[in-house]
Amino acid sequence: MTSSLTPTPGILRSWWPLAKHYVEMVIAMFAGMFLFGMLRATAGLTVEFADRPGTSYVLMATDMSIGMAAWMRFRRHTWASTLEMCAAMYIPAVLLPLVWADLMSPMAFMVTAHVVMMVAMLVVLVRRRHEMHCS
Repeated sequence: MTSSLTPTPGILRSWWPLAKHYVEMVIAMFAGMFLFGMLRATAGLTVEFADRPGTSYVLMATDMSIGMAAWMRFRRHTWASTLEMCAAMYIPAVLLPLVWADLMSPMAFMVTAHVVMMVAMLVVLVRRRHEMHCS
């Protein structure tokens, strides 16, 4: 006898593509952050996080967005879903005034920003779940 809380194989199978897509997006984010961060550093286009947390965050979000967008377009996702997923990277920027007003430390912002970013990505993924089911 299975509990009503135990997922059935059908449920797991239906959510697997979404979980896979989420992991792919996280990997693409980190790849973009690493690759484009290194390219910017080589070109001397970086800023120290401690000096300019807002600028540093926006640059990092852009690096991650480029990586995600490249992967999503490679996987033939629509521009609308690609841009919506990339927009999730910038949602935490609304917290920057708290840093500028010294109501939140830059490090607390960065930790919170990553959590908010991951949740925002999940919201986009679930909202577009029928579109995101990819092989």
